[in-house]
Amino acid sequence: MSCRRLRRHTSSIFVFLLFLLPMYLGILYVLKCGDPIIDSYIVQKMDVGAPVEKYKTFLAVLVTTSSNHIEKRDAARETWLTYGNSSMFKRFVIGTGSADQNEVARLNRENRGQGDLLLLDNVHDSYSTLSSKVLHMLAWLDKNVDFEYVLKVDDDSFARLDVMEKELKQRSGESLYWGFFHGDAKVPKEGPLEDHDWVLCDRYVPYALGGGYVLSADLVHYIAANVDSLKLYRSEDVTVGAWLGPLSIKREHDVRFDTMNHSRGCSNQYLVTHKQSEDEMRKKHQHLQKTGRLCETEYRKAKSYVYDWTVLPSACCKKKSGII
Repeated sequence: MSCRRLRRHTSSIFVFLLFLLPMYLGILYVLKCGDPIIDSYIVQKMDVGAPVEKYKTFLAVLVTTSSNHIEKRDAARETWLTYGNSSMFKRFVIGTGSADQNEVARLNRENRGQGDLLLLDNVHDSYSTLSSKVLHMLAWLDKNVDFEYVLKVDDDSFARLDVMEKELKQRSGESLYWGFFHGDAKVPKEGPLEDHDWVLCDRYVPYALGGGYVLSADLVHYIAANVDSLKLYRSEDVTVGAWLGPLSIKREHDVRFDTMNHSRGCSNQYLVTHKQSEDEMRKKHQHLQKTGRLCETEYRKAKSYVYDWTVLPSACCKKKSGII
């Protein structure tokens, strides 16, 4: 080979290496240890292609949200989602089955920045399809994450993840359905919550209110294993209660779950507080950081009840004063 040809060959190799070097360094940067965006991408792609080791966590947190609830998600990210173990699996769940390209692109940009969205392209996101959303997000979780418990919570709820995680670790691996239970709910036959599909009885079976409840992994696995056979009803919390109705499990009613369709007030003992604005979340968080207490002032706006499991569901839930 002539010297001139050798020089040209050497120059070509040098230019090629200069082209590859930035790409290689970029890949190393993106794949740096613990990058939350990459971790999120890997977890969301686990069910595609070759098997990948499941993400391992003790408590998973799935927050049902809508694509346009950015302010609610940001408030949760700044406040209660900072609680608990750093390895805790936390995702906002959004159905994108009916979303247009611009909406999906915006959500993908948000996810690249935050790394905490679970986008389900087989779910159309609306209140009427919320039961389907919960079904498919639990099936996804069962397939892709190794967990002991999951907290399903709404994006307008404030949750004490640190306290819940600590209490759950003291349990003995029981089949657990934990929340604030309703047993005497009549089936709406008109209005926005009308439910003509419910034909099992004249009332709903006992269920934990949907503002926030906890399921053990074995119950999620049961739901996931029967995903194609389970009946969907109008309300997701009612639906989960119906799915688990025949099972011999521990249903634990806990007044510390303030999860009705309106908040009962503020108690330093509350584990989940539903129907919170972004400002209320930030105030609770700031007060908790400063004083270790959730409430500036404890107060009650509505009566509560201790569920009586010894009587028929229609007589289960007698509201009384003096209960948080």
